[in-house]
This record gives sequence, C-alpha cells and structure tokens, in this order.
Amino acid sequence: MPLPFSIVIPTYNEAAGIEKLLRALGATFDVNGLDGEIIVVDDNSPDGTGDIVERLSRELPVRCLHRAGKLGLSSAVIDGWAIARSDSTVLGAMDADFSHDVNALPKMAQALESGAYGLAIGSRYVPGGGIANWPKRRIIASRVACWLARPLTNVKDVTSGFFLVRRDALAGVVLDPIGFKIGLEVIAKAHYGKAIEVPYVFTDRVAGESKLNEREIFNYLKQLGKLYSAWLRPKRAKERVA
Repeated sequence: MPLPFSIVIPTYNEAAGIEKLLRALGATFDVNGLDGEIIVVDDNSPDGTGDIVERLSRELPVRCLHRAGKLGLSSAVIDGWAIARSDSTVLGAMDADFSHDVNALPKMAQALESGAYGLAIGSRYVPGGGIANWPKRRIIASRVACWLARPLTNVKDVTSGFFLVRRDALAGVVLDPIGFKIGLEVIAKAHYGKAIEVPYVFTDRVAGESKLNEREIFNYLKQLGKLYSAWLRPKRAKERVA
C-alpha cells in the first residue's frame, strides 16, 4: 500500500503555470502509484489562479483553500496542512512555479514509505542536484544562507521549500516561521529522526514573478536568529547548572 500524503502548494498570481504543474503532478501520481492529494492555498490571486484550481479539481486530486489576502507562503503551508485529509501520514510542500522537479517526488515518498526516514528533502546541494538558469549572485546568496544554518543541522539544502515529512514528526511542534522558509523551521524543529536529501535540479521559474526580495532576506536572518536562540538556550542552562 502506498503511503498517503498531502502536499501543499501556496499560490499568488500563478495562473500562467499552475495548470501545467497540477497536470504534471497528477500524471506523476498515476504513473508511480502514489496516493497523494494536492492542496493549493491561494491568497486571493487577482489573476484567477484559484478559479483555475477549482476547475481542475473536477478531474485531478486537488483542492483549493481560498484565503482573503496575501498572508504569506509559510502560513499558507501550515493552513494547508490543517485541512489535509485525515489518513495522510505524510505532509509536504512545494512551489507553484515549476522550479521543483515533480520527478523527484516518487523517490521522496518511497524514502518515507521505507520507514528508514521521517523527512525527505528535495535537494540542490547533494550529488546529482543542481541549479539551472540562476545568476551567480543568487547561487552565492543561497549557498551563504545554507552555510549560516550549518550548526543547526547536517542537511545541506536547509533552505529547500520542497519536502515531505511524517505527520507524527510535527506532533507538539510549534512552527513559527518568518517569511517563506517553512522548510528551515521543519528541519530545525520536527521530530523526524533521520532525513534524506533527494537530488533534483532547481530550474528558475518560467512564468510569474519571484517572491524573493530584500525583505525576505531580512526575514530569513531573523528566523535564523530565533532558531539559534532556542538552540542555545538549553546549552546555557546546562552551563549554569555545571
């Protein structure tokens, strides 16, 4: 029996590419025998993204959660998980812009199905992974962002937004992400045991506009600061006791 999972795709103005992505995911589920559902969380996109998803829900395993406004990617993922079907033992997230390779998803699902791993991450920074069509400055910024988080985890692509995690690994975990790096929050806090990084080649979006800006870079640094503070707190407590 395949492992039931729910994967959340946050959207804002993704009408140009969302149908292509959802059809590709549906085909991937069928070909690989995956028991997956797709939850699109749309932040009231003025370009009609939500309407496209509603139309496709008649033929594909997708639902759309409509939110009143632009509330952010991380909160969209958390809201989507909250309405995931009850039998989904795995929850996940991916981007709407086709930068995440749907062909990596079966390997990620199979890794969790094996029982050996509690978290599977689509990774650009393990052998076989990579980045296409990105300017050098963005690659350097991404590498630096991952390096800054190295003391928190052995995961190489800690800024990945493409992952599956066992639902029970999130039990009792308070997720408080800032900006759009929900993956970092899960990697640093969830009780998943072992993680596996499945390689894929990240391809820059072919439609729509990137959500990365200076504010999001600041939010990432702020989020890192909160995680480091929580990580160091028990260490300081032990030092005081000693």
